[in-house]
Amino acid sequence: MNDEQFDTFSTPIDDRYLDDYTPGARYRFGEESVDGEEIMEFARRYDPQSIHTDAEAAAAGPFGGLIASGWQTAALMMRLFADNYLTANASLASPGIDELRWVRPLRPGDRLTLICETVEVRPSRSKPDRGVLTTKATLLNQDDDPVLTATALNMVGRRPGADAG
Repeated sequence: MNDEQFDTFSTPIDDRYLDDYTPGARYRFGEESVDGEEIMEFARRYDPQSIHTDAEAAAAGPFGGLIASGWQTAALMMRLFADNYLTANASLASPGIDELRWVRPLRPGDRLTLICETVEVRPSRSKPDRGVLTTKATLLNQDDDPVLTATALNMVGRRPGADAG
C-alpha cells in the first residue's frame, strides 16, 4: 500500500466537523507499536489467555509465539483513529463498531499504521446539527499486512451554520 495515494484533510483535527469528511477519501496514519511486556501486562488484566500472558507457553501454542489480545489491537487502532482521523472538537459519541475482524496476530515489535476510508457522511434528519460518519478502518503492520479491519460509526457535529440550508 505504500505506493498508493492518500488524501489529506484541509482542516486540522481540532476544527474538523462532519462536513469536512468526504465519502471515498482515504487517509493513512501511524505509527503505534507494542512490546512483549505491554502485551502480557494488558492480557493479564483484560484477556488472561496463555497466548497473550506467557511467552514460553505461547511459543508452544498455535501461533508459535506471543500475540496481543484482539482487544489490545482494537485499542491501538482506536488510538490512531482518535489522534488522527476523528474530529477532536465535534465527536459526539459512537453507536458502535460493525464487522470487527482480527485478520492476523499482532506480535511484539510490530509497527502499526491505520488506513481510514470515509464510507458515508449522513446528516441527521431529526437533529440537523449532527450526523453519522461511517469509516472503514484497516490496521496494518510494518509489512502492510492487515491485522484488524472494522467499520466505525461515529456521531459527529456539523459545522455551525451548516444546518441552515
